[in-house]
Amino acid sequence: MVKASFNGTEYEFEEGMTILKAARSAGIDIPTLCSDDRIEPAGACRLCLVKISNFAPGERPSCMLEVLEGLEIETHTPELEKAREMNLRMLARSYPREAFEEFPEKRFHAIAREYGLTGEDFASPDGMASADESHPYISVEMSRCIDCFSCVRICDQLEGKFVWQVVARGGATQIVPDSFGAFGDSTCVSCGACADVCPTGALEDRSRIAHGEAESWTRTVCPYCGTGCEMDVGTKSGRIVQIKPSAHAPVNLGHLCVKGRYAHEFVHSGERVTDPMIRENGEWKKVSWDEAVSFVASRMKEIREANGVNSVGVLGSARATNEENYVAQKFARVVLGSNTVDCCARVCHTPTAAAMKMMLGTGAATNSFADIEHTRTFLICGANPSENHPVLGSRIKQAVLRGGANLIVIDPRRTELAAIADIHLALTPGTNIALFNALAHAIIDEGLADEDFISERVEQYEEFRNFLKEYSPEAMAAVCGVEAGSIREAARMYATAKPSMSLHGLGMTEHTQGTESVMDVVNVALLTGNFGMRGAGVNPLRGQNNVQGSAHMGCDPGILTGSIGVAEGAELFSRVWDAPVPSETGLNLLQMIDAAGTGELKALWTIGYDIFLTLANAAETARCLEKLELLVIQDLFFNETAKEYAHVFLPAASSFEKDGTFMNGERRVQRVRKVIEPLGNSRTDWEIVCGVAAKMGFADKFAFESAEDIWNEVRAVWPDAFGITYPRLDVSGLQWNCPTEDHPGTEVLHKDSFAHGRTAKLRRIKYRPTKEIAEPDFPFILSTGRNLFQFNAGTMTMRSGVRAFRPTDTIDVSPGDAEKLGISDGETVRVRSRYGAAELPARISGTVKNGELFASFHDARVFLNRITSPHRDRYVMAPEYKVTAVRIEKIS
Repeated sequence: MVKASFNGTEYEFEEGMTILKAARSAGIDIPTLCSDDRIEPAGACRLCLVKISNFAPGERPSCMLEVLEGLEIETHTPELEKAREMNLRMLARSYPREAFEEFPEKRFHAIAREYGLTGEDFASPDGMASADESHPYISVEMSRCIDCFSCVRICDQLEGKFVWQVVARGGATQIVPDSFGAFGDSTCVSCGACADVCPTGALEDRSRIAHGEAESWTRTVCPYCGTGCEMDVGTKSGRIVQIKPSAHAPVNLGHLCVKGRYAHEFVHSGERVTDPMIRENGEWKKVSWDEAVSFVASRMKEIREANGVNSVGVLGSARATNEENYVAQKFARVVLGSNTVDCCARVCHTPTAAAMKMMLGTGAATNSFADIEHTRTFLICGANPSENHPVLGSRIKQAVLRGGANLIVIDPRRTELAAIADIHLALTPGTNIALFNALAHAIIDEGLADEDFISERVEQYEEFRNFLKEYSPEAMAAVCGVEAGSIREAARMYATAKPSMSLHGLGMTEHTQGTESVMDVVNVALLTGNFGMRGAGVNPLRGQNNVQGSAHMGCDPGILTGSIGVAEGAELFSRVWDAPVPSETGLNLLQMIDAAGTGELKALWTIGYDIFLTLANAAETARCLEKLELLVIQDLFFNETAKEYAHVFLPAASSFEKDGTFMNGERRVQRVRKVIEPLGNSRTDWEIVCGVAAKMGFADKFAFESAEDIWNEVRAVWPDAFGITYPRLDVSGLQWNCPTEDHPGTEVLHKDSFAHGRTAKLRRIKYRPTKEIAEPDFPFILSTGRNLFQFNAGTMTMRSGVRAFRPTDTIDVSPGDAEKLGISDGETVRVRSRYGAAELPARISGTVKNGELFASFHDARVFLNRITSPHRDRYVMAPEYKVTAVRIEKIS
């Protein structure tokens, strides 16, 4: 700590703080236009000047100087105040008057008013440049630019896209996009950070211009990916008009991606269904809530009593809150007496949860996103954070570009992070096991294993070493399509430049050996001792906003809330519920679909999940769904499942219309807050489920009055979260384990022991090639995944303005293959597999290799899952979305 005085009063500060930050911490407001906590100081605006009487003569920018022991700092002398006023008046001479009057909240305008400037001090609008409106969300009006360069710095230092360029010098200085023309033609990814940091409105959200300043702001959590970014939502007249990142959120650190910031229009879409509906004779009719709930309750009761408890299934939702998923699984177990309950985690990261629980005792991320800045080596496996988790992707990119961290990317495609990686292992799709066994072999063969960690905390090392003899990098190079030398180089980097953090995505899990692929990631981390410390561990990048929470709340046939086994938790849950926990094995999602096809499953209630559009091998899904006697869809919109097969539609409220919590990919529970009232007659998911439970005679077991009521019951059945209370969450999110109300939460798991004991066992996993191999009739291997501007089934993004960036799905084809096939960029082609066909535009791209293709799956008009295969993971039945043999046909 250091002591320094401000305006004659002594304070104590942490070492390394700038004078500007020190002043703020002491409650002293030094004006500034170019300072922002997210970027490095530049001293460009010359407003934060201070005088240091015992250091050096003259006025100095406080943002550029470190507070030192004994400094005597003056912040608001008459000379300083006069200098600030003169600087402001100089800027005002060339600044448009109408902007000053129209946007009073802008920092430049507010400070100018504090120093006595009025509209008369600003330039008239005559001769001012017209705005560049080529970007869908950000208006550019450079006549308002004061050359603070904040937009340049935040794009470089936070997002890492380098869109804004400074050209010329002195009075001729200009800031232009990297298109050197229209902003809409630039490489901007629309995170909005430049508009956030701009103090003048030269860069401004078009929503602010269209709707005016928001009347109120509410802090909540993003409804998209599993990063869990916090956001401030601005409303006016009951509508969402603008979203900004929460300044000090621990996950996103004042940053949002294009979807979080701009893709909120779906809430007010004219396609929202806000009245309950029942289909009669093929026609939908609006009904009252009482009629809809009574119908669902009576039909479910009839079907269960006639056909047994496993004839009715319930699917929770990754888009619903923890509380709502808890109520859904409790409904299945208490009302229906069945463990036939699941959620969409089954088709994405249930392989991760199963693998990590088997090996470590806990099926969740071992570390925190905050550890990104502590990592020396990143191992990104089958994930594309820049597009699928953009805020985390930016943090990783900055750790590499500015922090000097090492980066290894394992991915068939040349993604943005692969392009800057030290090592890119572009493996053949479906060969994850062969590659990771080769990495493990190299680590042991070259004496890189952490012998101390292994001796203390790892079992079956000798057996594992013997097993790996046939998996040398030299033996596996041809299998993986990766040079042996590159495998060995990656092994050395990961094992020696520690702490090393692995982050994996669906490129690891959505395979027939998906669960085993994650086991192999754990194997490599165990060999190198990359557990129990900051910057290390095994960390899944969860896909949807609450997919971690939906499964963890018990929307899984084998686990109860808190990921406790059904048999293990039966006594506690029975006592809290005052009802027995069913012991009969339930069906998972894929088993439910299979059982519907055989006539064993008669009824299905699916909440916030378009299973027809998103499950692999859509033809088989359709055959099974059409046999159901009762299909209840609970969602915001008529999704594809509802359109084709539903009997009842229950209109749900969006996350902006409810209270509750989400759980992100790093185990952090965060508060979701109601921003607006539910539209029309829509209701929260938990209210709907409780209403059906009451109609079925269980009102006393579902007598919740609020989301907090439900959460308090969650705490009662999940000891490791007992300390996570709503009052604490109103301050900040907390990571479990958090067993008491004074516990700070757990950032790093497995420090001294694993969840199931002191040691973990290495698993010997044999590589088994997928059945989906290229052959003359189907010479290409297709992988599928998301893109930056769309999200999963497109339920929300396809009803938002971000659709303008990527209006439909595309299929990436290498330049070499495109030339052989005679395909031009943008040409619509037919892609055919053994299971079906889809038509979509081709995109010629150097990101894929010859013989390999990549397509997104967001557009129901394309319906890409008509061509994906029926093959499944042998542990948890997750579909193999990542490898399908196909051919491309030109459309005449």
